Amino acid sequence: MPHDCFTAMSTDPAGESAALDAYSAIVTSVAAELTPKVAALRIRSSGGESAGSAVVLTGDSYLVTNAHVVGAASEGTAEFADGTVTGFRVVGRDPLSDIAIILADGDVPTPPEYGDASALLVGSLVVAVGNPLGLSGPVTAGVVSALGRSMPVRTRTTARLIEDVIQTDAALNPGNSGGALADSRGRVIGINTAVAGIGLGLAVPVNATTHRIIHALIHDGRVRRAYLGLVSTPARLTPVQAEHYRQRGALRVVVVVERSPAAQSGLLAGDLVLAIDGAPLGDAQSLQKHLFADAIGRRMEVTVLRNGALVDAVVLPRELPN
Repeated sequence: MPHDCFTAMSTDPAGESAALDAYSAIVTSVAAELTPKVAALRIRSSGGESAGSAVVLTGDSYLVTNAHVVGAASEGTAEFADGTVTGFRVVGRDPLSDIAIILADGDVPTPPEYGDASALLVGSLVVAVGNPLGLSGPVTAGVVSALGRSMPVRTRTTARLIEDVIQTDAALNPGNSGGALADSRGRVIGINTAVAGIGLGLAVPVNATTHRIIHALIHDGRVRRAYLGLVSTPARLTPVQAEHYRQRGALRVVVVVERSPAAQSGLLAGDLVLAIDGAPLGDAQSLQKHLFADAIGRRMEVTVLRNGALVDAVVLPRELPN
């Protein structure tokens, strides 16, 4: 092998060391900021005792966790890294987003900064802080390995996909559920929710839709949603379509539920949903933000692309059974 080729393939130990030091400094800084603000939860119910994590949400003792962590329980205890233990009660839970809000009996640490998962990119550094296997405060780091994932959830009456889930290779264990997923600046951009396989974890994103859910849970104890009765998936428009309609994406209808509002309006599997009430759609979150309580029973105009032609359908959403 020629000498110049060998030189090009060699590495710079000093550069590698500096990069590792920078990576370590970021993870250490995020861990120091978040660990005191993540609580270990203990919940007792008729099914026995369970554990998980929760993140301080507000200065008046609200914390956010997963709905599956609290289950059907109404109360439990939260322990922080400094040894403080306090009771809590469940204020509200939303199994269809896997979000729950709890209220501690006593004072809690100041809340962390919350970011916006919509700004994440594949490859972004993330740090997970939780309470895996009852060990308070462990920290793992990795990168965002995929965005826009869907995670199925089911209640006794309804099945739904949690959209725009964050996939990361930061190691998660079952006790991590309800803990924080943070970006490199220590901002919480997700709530860890599931282990997706060896070396993969999923987190519910913190975004505009999540904030609406949290607000509803704090103030009403539940989330009222409008129901269309369709399953969709993000789809890219062709370059010609994108230029003509001035948007790059749409939602492709995969399933239309029989006798649902979507079926009654004439929507069909294969339709490309471009807009609702004139607002362009490009991802699942852009549809979900139209389906909160104020949409129930309200006339909704859905613009779809079908066989190359624009079709407008009028839908009257019903309330999704709780």
